[in-house]
Amino acid sequence: MSPSNLETSVKDREQEDYLNQLPDEVEMSLFDHLEELRLRIFYALIAVAIAAIGCFIFVRPLVRLLEVPAQGVKFLQLAPGEFFFVSIKVAGYSGMVLASPFILYQIVQFVLPGLTRKERRLLAPVIFGSSILFFAGLVFAYIALIPAALNFFINYGSDVVEQSWSIDKYFEFVLLLLFSTGLAFQIPIVQLILGFLGIVTSAQMFAGWRYVVLGSVIMGAVLTPSTDPLTQSLLAGAVLGLYFGGIGAVKLLGK
Repeated sequence: MSPSNLETSVKDREQEDYLNQLPDEVEMSLFDHLEELRLRIFYALIAVAIAAIGCFIFVRPLVRLLEVPAQGVKFLQLAPGEFFFVSIKVAGYSGMVLASPFILYQIVQFVLPGLTRKERRLLAPVIFGSSILFFAGLVFAYIALIPAALNFFINYGSDVVEQSWSIDKYFEFVLLLLFSTGLAFQIPIVQLILGFLGIVTSAQMFAGWRYVVLGSVIMGAVLTPSTDPLTQSLLAGAVLGLYFGGIGAVKLLGK
């Protein structure tokens, strides 16, 4: 090996060692870790509670917004206080969405001391990408999945039964579909993390495409609260698109 190549190799090793260092390493006991975790969870819950209270004050516009996909359907309150508890559910879920940036901040602050410089490089893209994909999942569910499922159910029985639905059951359906879709849209983030850490390569991800197709169909059946094939197919197709998009992103990383 020539002196120049040897010098380059030494510099590469030094750079690698530098990136694998923990810049903020602090000795903490197990009790201290648990205490910090308790405080982070407490702060996150306080943020969710404050956001949920704010959403509860303006819950009626939120309810009307979520009722838009069910045009032509009459909603019924089948028990005393049913709409009140629906309002609490809607405010709670909305509060979690609004407080999610602060929740992510608490998570970052908890795990940051244990991350190397190399791992910290991935932190900002992961948080930003995860947030964008989660909100994209909510929009996709609201625009495509929920209307498709509701149209199927409305048209299927329109000539036999009058469309009058329990407001509690409707919002249980809508909120579950929204959040399950938002979580399903995190697939590329998981792929990027696995690829960046060298656990799985893009070639290995692509080699298992048959299992992914099967898994996406199962995921579409499990995550969608409806049983209509159109909604399940839309979610399964979105999962497949996200998975192959994640492979492309990992490939761009050179992994």
